[in-house]
Parts: sequence; C-alpha cells; structure tokens
Amino acid sequence: MMLSDRIREFLQRLTPLTRSNLLTELERLEVSGDEIPGVSAILENLRAEFRANGPTTDRMGNPSRYFFAPCEPLLVDGAPEHANSGRIQRGSMAPIWEWICRDLLPTMARDYIAKLGELVASDNLREARKVAATFQTKVFKSIESTLKSTDGADQIRAKLAFYTTSQTAYGDMVKMLCVLRTSEPLATFNEALPVKIDKFDDASVAKITRLLDAFGKSHAEALPFALALVAKRLKTPWHLMYLATKAAPSKNAADVAAARYALAVSMVLDRLDDRRVALRVVLRNNRILVAKEILADIYDTDYALRVRIDRLEESDWGARLDNLMGATAVLVEAEVRRFPDNVGHVLGSRRRRDHRSLAVRLSHLALKGRDAITRRVSQPAKSQA
Repeated sequence: MMLSDRIREFLQRLTPLTRSNLLTELERLEVSGDEIPGVSAILENLRAEFRANGPTTDRMGNPSRYFFAPCEPLLVDGAPEHANSGRIQRGSMAPIWEWICRDLLPTMARDYIAKLGELVASDNLREARKVAATFQTKVFKSIESTLKSTDGADQIRAKLAFYTTSQTAYGDMVKMLCVLRTSEPLATFNEALPVKIDKFDDASVAKITRLLDAFGKSHAEALPFALALVAKRLKTPWHLMYLATKAAPSKNAADVAAARYALAVSMVLDRLDDRRVALRVVLRNNRILVAKEILADIYDTDYALRVRIDRLEESDWGARLDNLMGATAVLVEAEVRRFPDNVGHVLGSRRRRDHRSLAVRLSHLALKGRDAITRRVSQPAKSQA
C-alpha cells in the first residue's frame, strides 16, 4: 500500500469535523512558518476533500458559522502573534468551537446543532439566527461564570490547548466575548460606514472620527473592533493611520502615540506583518508575480509610515518596522540568491529602498511644508495689536 493510500485511510477514520479541524490547525502552522516533515501529503488530501466548501468558516459547518457570525467581519488570516485587540484569528474559531461543544456546554451544543440543522433545512434562516443568538448568550454567560473562578482562566487555557497549539486561542476567545457582548452596536456602526472609502481625506477622516467618538462613548472596550471595521473599507489600507496622525498636535511619533486612535498605527504594522507572512508563503510556492505585488505593497506602506510620522525611529513603532522590513529583506535576498548573478530576477528591482535617500527626504520636507501651510491657513488670523 502506497504512503498516500495509508494517509487517506487514516484520515477517513476521523470524523469530518476532526478532519476539518486538523486542516485548520495544519494551515495555521503553515502560515506561522512552522516546518512539519511529511505534512504535505496530509494537506493535499484534506484540501482535496474540503476545497469545494470554500474558506475555513464554511468547512466548520452551519452551526458554528451562525454562532460566529458577529465575529466574521473581524476574522483575519494573518500573522498569528499580534498584540492589538481589534483582530481575531480565523484559525482560532475551530478549536474554540470544539471546546464549546465538547467541554463547555456539550448538551446544549448538541441541542443547538440539531435545532439549527432543522431550521436551515427548512430555509427558516431568520429563526436560525435567533436560535444562534440564544446559544451565544448561554455560551457567553457560561464563560463569564468560569472566568470569575480563581483558576477559571487557567482551566480554559488548558482545555483549548487540547485542541490547538496556538498561543493566541485564549486571547481570541476573550475577544470573541467582547464582540458577542457588543454585537448589535458593532453592527449598527458597521452599517453607518461608507461601503468603500476610496479617498481618506480630511473630510472623510473627520466623519469617521465622529462615528468612532459616538460609538466609544458607550462601548469603549470595543473600539479596536470598530477601527478594524473601518480598515476593511479603505481602498489604501495604510490610510488608517490618519485617524491618529491627523488628530495629533504634531507629526512627531510621541504625539501620534498619545492620540486617541493611536492603535490605528499598530494596526497598519499588523497588516504589514500579514503581508510579510503572505510573501513568505507565496515565495515558498514559487508564485513570483504575486510576490512582486505583495512586496510593492510592503514597500509602499514602509515609505508611508516613515514619511508621515516624524522621529519614528525613536519609537517602538519604528523598532518594529525596522524588524519587519529586515525580515522582508531576508526573504527577498534568499529568493534572489537562488539565481545566478548574471540572471535577472523580477524581485531584484523591488528590493527595499533606503528611506534616508534624497528622494524620500525631499518628499518628507514637502509633506511637512504642506502640513504647516494647511495649519496656518486653517487658523483664524490674529488681530493686530
């Protein structure tokens, strides 16, 4: 019997949900950069089975999709370790669902799954959403009660560790609670946003800031998620930083960091890290033209951050940016070195530009001059003494 046949036979002994969760976990490890010898054949078999069902959330089945519906706009397939609280890793949903169904509320979960299956089969989607909302409340109250106990958090971490090796699953579970608690106001905020923000100019920034301010008055704990929803509407993702830079008294990194929505800058860096991870994956799969597009996006974001935030190099943001760009340079150099010196490489022309070059310094001075003129014109003229 061939190795692939033995693997296929082993996988078929597992339940469909277990195979789906295994695929989710293996893909999470792949994105994280972890190398697992011999895993390619398993991934090939699992992807062949579930490819027709689309993304991970579809593979998880209707009951979990309805349950996690409030979180869906906030799920990301990105770098696994990010500190900000506005993102939830999509890969965490499967182990959290397993924990809910097998450990937290197994009887209620079975009843919910059976009832939802009947409603979906009869195309009663409105009632299905109500049943999901009721189960969300039960799960929320159960987790809240567990967390109030002395070792509740440790208990949950231990249980989740049985279903995933990810260190972010517990944090994502906590974020899930916040989203479930504020699902209705978050949905209302999301509906108030423009469908697409092509130009994030001063008027647009002011409008979005007013929406964020109003939302934050009653739901400050969910502001990071509101920022994440704004980010999804932007045509140019790094423009999210304007919510911080335009509110700060100056463009110095220290002033921007003290602005109310300074988290927006961290989110831009998070996305940059996601793009670095994506670059690593596509290079590993020899998708060079896609890599070129990703690399161009990375360089554009790097340039924007350095030009629009003064003294960035003195901040934690600057240190993180340097680390990210250094890691990106290592990936690019490793790819280019695979070819002889006399053979050109499509990524060779996309190597990192020196942000201290004359062109960048001139652009920086031009932006600073424009900002100074704008501020002077917007200030009311002082009366003559």
